[in-house]
Parts: sequence; structure tokens; C-alpha cells
Amino acid sequence: MPGLYNQWADSTHGKNDVTCIDCHGADEKEVDAFKHNDVFIATLVTPKDCSLCHEAESEEVSSSYHATAGEILDSQDAYLAHVAGGHPAAITGCESCHGAKVIIDPDAPNKLAEETWPNSGIGRINPDGSKGTCSACHTRHSFSRAQARQPEVCSKCHLGPDHPQKEVYEESKHGNTYYTNIYKMNLDSRTWVVGKDYFVAPTCATCHMSATEKQAVTHNVGQRISWTLRPIISKKKDNWEKKRENMLDVCTSCHGVGFAKGHYFQFDGLVNLYNEKFARPALEIITMIRSKKLLKNPASFSNKVEWIFWELWHHEGRRARHGASMMGPDYTWWHGIYEVAQHFYFKFIPEALEYDDSEVNAYIRKLLETDPMHNWLSKQTEELKKAIRSGKMQEIYKQLLKQE
Repeated sequence: MPGLYNQWADSTHGKNDVTCIDCHGADEKEVDAFKHNDVFIATLVTPKDCSLCHEAESEEVSSSYHATAGEILDSQDAYLAHVAGGHPAAITGCESCHGAKVIIDPDAPNKLAEETWPNSGIGRINPDGSKGTCSACHTRHSFSRAQARQPEVCSKCHLGPDHPQKEVYEESKHGNTYYTNIYKMNLDSRTWVVGKDYFVAPTCATCHMSATEKQAVTHNVGQRISWTLRPIISKKKDNWEKKRENMLDVCTSCHGVGFAKGHYFQFDGLVNLYNEKFARPALEIITMIRSKKLLKNPASFSNKVEWIFWELWHHEGRRARHGASMMGPDYTWWHGIYEVAQHFYFKFIPEALEYDDSEVNAYIRKLLETDPMHNWLSKQTEELKKAIRSGKMQEIYKQLLKQE
């Protein structure tokens, strides 16, 4: 494998005499160990193996969101892939990013089953009990820190209709400044402190992992995230104040305090808007439909209203929230709230009304007739435009635009 050999030879590992056996060497008793040229080795190099030299980094990864990504196997995402698609789609789609539970081939003891290998998913569940794979970001066999600092390394998984961070970053000022100044990014620097070693633009690593003058580099990607944007209704994370303080420290390496706090004011407002105007009412409606056993078919996702609700929050709602979090206006509005609103009013609600249940109908009627965020549907266009020009329409949302 001359390609792998040359990658290793040109790497920091290779230049410091870290050899194949140092990483791939295994104890004879390990379930995936097999004999090769009179020594026992394992195909997989896991965080447990990496921890022999990179102990702190391994511990941080093990306590991060990335390490638990393989738990998608028990989520609705994986359920949908298996029942609506099929097992091969789950293997090559879901598990390729999230990680699979790597199993041993029953017909070839100590060798990895083809069904689960290759797999470089970030939350891969390894035979030695460890979770994750360092090579998801530090691609084998060069394991380049410069590569891991670039946004492209994240874009294998963080893109697409439900979490388009790659696309949002590319359209943001951060992204277009990075791509037009990449030669100034000093990506090979050993320390890589924002505002010191580089200052023209941030990457994903800058904001979520890399060092500032006040913070050391961390491999726990959740330490600077104050909102969770994944679920139906966004919630503040545990200890969110500290996590936001951590991120603001990154922001103010390049921006003024007022600029950074202003961004969070606007971001919080969008998340509050999504939560209160669309997510909570939609969740209330689908919960009533389910609890009253109105669904015609028993399996999850076997009814049209469930698909509409799923895409409303899992795709469109997430796009809006991620767009706002990363200053991507097109994803906040056109790919986000625009589609949330269109599908809430003209797909989800009409489909819910098809069940013709008195309680569901009454809830929807009250929402559309009395809630000032929704009763615009029954008003005249000129009346609404006048309310916009006078500021009265904006006043409806004042309570959502507040710092928490």
C-alpha cells in the first residue's frame, strides 16, 4: 500500500519514528487481534490506542457529542433509514457519518465484518469498548493538524437538508473571507491561537475547538455551544452561560464585544421565534393526533402528517436555526423560516384538519384566529403593510427579541 506508506512517511508520526506497530500493535487476547508476520495486530486504531500518547485529547473526545454519535442506531433517524429505505442505506448513509458498531466476522474470527468495516464514523463503537475514531478528522495516515483545522474536514457530515453547516459557512462572511485568504491562515502552526497566529477568518475548528489567548484547545466540541439546535424545540444546554462565555471569548478575538453580543441577541431571537411560533404549536397538534389515536396506520412514518411534521422541524427548522447561528441569511430565511412557514400553514395544518377531530380543529382555529403571530392570514394586505410600516407588526415579536 504505497499510498498509505507515503502518507505515514510524510507525517509528523513518521518523522518522529512512530511506526505501524506502535499504533496497530494489539494484545493477543483482544477480540480483533490477529497474527501478522509473527506479531499480533488489529486493523482498527481506536481512541483507546491513541490515548497511549494523546491522553487528554482522548478523554475530551470520549466526553463529547461526537463520541455518542453512534447512538443514532436507536434514534428515529436510523429507524426511518431502515424501514423506509433499507439496511444497505443505513450502512452507507447513516453509519458512515455517525459510526457503526463494528463487529467481528463470525466466519473469519478476529477479522472485522465487511458489514461494519470500513467505517470512519465519528461515533464509531469499537470492539475494545471505546467510542469514536480520531481519523474522522485527522485523516489517516497523515493525521495532519492543518487538515483538521480546515472546514472541509467537517463537511463530510455537517451538510445537507437537515444540518447544512458547510453550506451556511460557505455563504457567511466567515466562509468567504476564509476561502479568499486561505494562504494567510498559517494552518501548520503548532499553536494556532486565533488573533495571534492567524486573524483573517475563523474555521469550524476555530470556534468549536481551537485555542484562544484565554482557552486551550479542546476536543470536546460541546464546550462552546449554548443552544441545542437538534430537537423539535431548541433548549439551552446545561451550564449554557459558561459555554456562551467560552464562545464569546472566541468571537472577541476578532470582533468587538458589542458586535458579538449583538449577534447572540439576533440569534436568540430567531430561535425563540421558531420555538414559539411554529415548533410548539406543531408539536401540540401532532401530539393530540397521536394521543387520540387518529393516525390511520400504526407504524411511525406511515402517515403523511408525520412526514410533514418531521421535515418541518428536522429539516427546515434546523436549517433556519443553523443559518442564524452562523450568520447565513439565505439559510435562515429562504431555506429556513420561509419553508417552515409555508409548510406549517399550507401542508401541516391542512393535513391535520383532514382528521376532522373537534379538539384538533378547535386548537387550530383558535391559533389562527386569536394568536397575533398567526392571525395575519385573515387580514387585508394593506392593513398588514400599514402595520409593518408603523412598527406595530414588529411589536408582536418584541418579547422574542430579548437576551436570556
